[in-house]
Formats: sequence, C-alpha cells, structure tokens
Amino acid sequence: MSLVGKVESLWRYPVKSMRGEELEEAFVGFSGVYGDRLFAFKSSAAPNGFPYLTGREQEEMLLYRPRFRHPERAAKPPNLSEAEGMAPGINPVFADAVDLAVDVEAPSGQAFGVDDPALMSLLAKRMGDGPVLTLRRSERAMTDCRPISLFSIQTGRQLGDEIGTVLDKRRFRANIYMDLASTGGFAEDSYVGRTLRIGPKVVISVLERDPRCKMITIDPDTAQPNPQILRTVNQTHDNKAGVYGAVLVEGTIRRGDVIDVA
Repeated sequence: MSLVGKVESLWRYPVKSMRGEELEEAFVGFSGVYGDRLFAFKSSAAPNGFPYLTGREQEEMLLYRPRFRHPERAAKPPNLSEAEGMAPGINPVFADAVDLAVDVEAPSGQAFGVDDPALMSLLAKRMGDGPVLTLRRSERAMTDCRPISLFSIQTGRQLGDEIGTVLDKRRFRANIYMDLASTGGFAEDSYVGRTLRIGPKVVISVLERDPRCKMITIDPDTAQPNPQILRTVNQTHDNKAGVYGAVLVEGTIRRGDVIDVA
C-alpha cells in the first residue's frame, strides 16, 4: 500500500438533504457512517425509484440544521468495544431509537423534533397542495447510491479555479473529505477499482465516480443556486466529481488519519 493523503474532515447528515455536521471521529460500518442519513422525508410527489424530498425540489432544506439530542450516545454503536473485544468482524448494533433522537432547527430558529408533524407541515407548505410527506428512518444510511462518499479538497479547489470562484466543500456533501498529496484535482478518480485503508483499520473499496446533480449548485449557507457549477462538472468532467465506496472492514476513522491505497 502507498500513502496518498490524510482525512481532512468527516461529515454525517442526520436527515437526508439537510445540513451536515462535522465530526472529530466517526464509526464507519458496512451500512455507512453511523447516524448518517438516518432520517429522510418521503414525498408522495416523488418517483417510486427515488421517493425522497430533497434540496433538488426545495433548496431551503439545506438551511435546516438537524442535531442529535444525545450526541454522546449517537457517536458510535453502544456495544462497539464489547463487539470488537470478542472477535474481528463482529457487527455492533445501533443504539435504541430514543438515543438517536434528532431535533431540527428551522431557518427561522424554531426547533422541532424530527418526527413533529409541525416540521412536516412546514416543509410541505412550500410544496403547494397535493404532496404528502412521511418520515422514514433506516439504520442503513439512506444515501443516493453507495454507503460512503469521498471527495478531495483538491478537486473542489480545481473546480473553483475553473469557474472563477472559491467553492465551499460542503456543496459536495461527502462523508470523507481527503487532503491528497496530488496537487491537482480529481486524483481520486484513479482509485476506482482499488481499496483505501483509512487509519489503522477501516478498508473501503472505491466503486465508481460520483455522478452529480443540482445539489452541488446550492450554497450551503444561503440556499441560492449557481447553475454554472453543475454545467462545468457536466461539460468538463463527465458530470462526475468525487467517488463512492463500500466498506470492507468496519472501524473508527478520525480527522487526520492517513489514507493508503492498494
């Protein structure tokens, strides 16, 4: 294996399409980052193949700030130490639902439990008459595609240079942001079909480049779209930026952990 960089930052998104939270460390399991995309809102107006309400339809969703009510209990599986102490490869369990309760702060500053009907009413109000929202919860991260997304800060920097602006990395909503030794962007494309070891234990198989959509156009602080970003990714980079992976060996990743590629 050869050293290619380090973990620049770690992120999870407790509610799909809402604001993410930066972590000092994260348990990464076969189903994704622990607590990532734990909740999502299903919309009756969405297609069956992708039934969620997201920022594609309602940009302001990115301004809603979800937080775990008990962050210390939501940091990792409650029996992680015991499972790892028994034998390699034993899967830890998710905490009870009450320990993974999420509250959401709306852009107005008003706070709701994620299961509060008033929150669904607030989101649905912007959709007009007809669509019905229901809350979904899944211990398998409700990602768009693969369980783990990775993105290098060099790729974000290059895209910003191509567009002529500085791009906030949060637009790309990755779980693992990488600071790679390569000075140019899109070096992570070369990892497709290879494996990454991150930190002392976690192994991720890089499966494919990440196809992009309207989400990257939305400013994470203002919710204002900049269509030029997606046009540039589409025209110059085959509409892809960053990579998707699947976890082969579970474990805890920390900010600053080294990344090796095989």
